[in-house]
Amino acid sequence: MARGGPKLHHQRRYELGQSFQDGGEHYDRVRPGYPADSADWLIGSVRRAGGASDAADIGAGTGKFTALLVQRGLSVAAVDPSEDMLTQLRLVLPGVPASVGTAEATGLADEAFDVVSVAQAWHWCDPLPASTELARILRPGGVLGLLWNQLDTSVPWVHRLSRIMHAGDVHKPDFRPVVGPEFKELESHLTRWEDPVTTEDIIELAKSRSYYLAAGEGTRAKVLANLQWYLHEHLSHSPSDVLGLPYLTQTWRAFKA
Repeated sequence: MARGGPKLHHQRRYELGQSFQDGGEHYDRVRPGYPADSADWLIGSVRRAGGASDAADIGAGTGKFTALLVQRGLSVAAVDPSEDMLTQLRLVLPGVPASVGTAEATGLADEAFDVVSVAQAWHWCDPLPASTELARILRPGGVLGLLWNQLDTSVPWVHRLSRIMHAGDVHKPDFRPVVGPEFKELESHLTRWEDPVTTEDIIELAKSRSYYLAAGEGTRAKVLANLQWYLHEHLSHSPSDVLGLPYLTQTWRAFKA
């Protein structure tokens, strides 16, 4: 069982995951990207003559991590369960083949990829069936990458912000993702960085999270009122202020056994 991460019953995980089926344009606009070194660390680990040339980004969403793979010269296929999310990906990355599927059933060919990435989505997957499927599409020596952006709650003002936003994907120090026996040598890499945002960006970010999307109108109104108070009254920021919002990006990799 996963340690230190969000613990969701299967039905609740499904319900929250369904909240991302629509709203691709908003998600793409307000969610942060990923630091370059997360992709470099993952790609550079491929144990094949000539390195990595083909990648599959699973749970690709609007293409936030897909773009880093493309920028590094890989031929990339994107898969996501939401057609709405993929519509945004195709606008930004028109040369990337994008298809509807899941980590448990990608629809991709056997042993076709050197890298398979799952960014900000492994917690929505059933890890053992997903591991079997992703090992199937990886070549020998290929690498599975699991990535999470999370607010850096070691910073006091961000810790309180995460509580107000109900950012339940903040991992505890002993977090270790579950992968199946098809993979070995699980190891991690941590990147600290800041995203320049306004207070309005932070409020829109809260609106893109599963807690807010799945909530009723009363709960949504309470979250927004609390954010307005915290950012503009308690912290005394004006709406035009640009803040450096601290993030941690945790990148895990494991090799096909």
